[in-house]
Amino acid sequence: MLQGPADVVVEARALSKRFGDRVALDGLDLRLTRGEIFGLLGPNGAGKSTTLNLFMGFLQPSSGTARIAGIDCAHDPRAVMRLVGHLPEEPALFENLTGRELVAFVLAMRGEDLPARWSEVDECVLRLGFATELDQLIAGYSMGMRKKLALVTALAHDPAVLLLDEPTNGLDPVVAREVRALLEERAARGVTVVLSTHLLDVAQRVCHRLGVIVKGRLRAVGDAGEVCAQAGGVATLEEAFMALTAAG
Repeated sequence: MLQGPADVVVEARALSKRFGDRVALDGLDLRLTRGEIFGLLGPNGAGKSTTLNLFMGFLQPSSGTARIAGIDCAHDPRAVMRLVGHLPEEPALFENLTGRELVAFVLAMRGEDLPARWSEVDECVLRLGFATELDQLIAGYSMGMRKKLALVTALAHDPAVLLLDEPTNGLDPVVAREVRALLEERAARGVTVVLSTHLLDVAQRVCHRLGVIVKGRLRAVGDAGEVCAQAGGVATLEEAFMALTAAG
């Protein structure tokens, strides 16, 4: 975990990414502090997943910089991965392992002390209603089970930052509520969370601030009221999202 005073943990400066002639992200400026839950909203193809992949160091920026805890994500992705728990929208998992074996493998690859981590892993597994399935082969998992396992592996090493892409997709309402509670608890412990989602009610309920990204550009940022004001003084977050998307 990070130590020291509350300061900027996740930062983008003029961050851009192009794929040929297509602009996926255009000049993103963003600063997130320790313990903040930030919701990244936008329609499909807006640049949300591209943003997370740039912070993970999976993509090289066309221009600008992405930093986590002062580390340049493009130049030192290994150092970033030690600090970050990442949940992609469609997790790629080793089909021939059990869930428990995958968690152990991920922890070992990170150089973590397995006995020291398992008590927290077991608590997370129980809260997600996943204890029985953990010892089954991943090949037989449903989409919801895969999402639960990917979330457990993202949380297992007690990361300082969580980058989560649609973390409640495929989960029933009871488990989705537990995921929201887990994120709020982590934030209270100082973890910075970036939550990419298309579920406006989830974002408004959980996130301290929101950012609406449309066609690669951040169109509004702030709490729900500030986003509504920036969208022309509309009354609801849904109306703000529709207005900003149409304007984009």
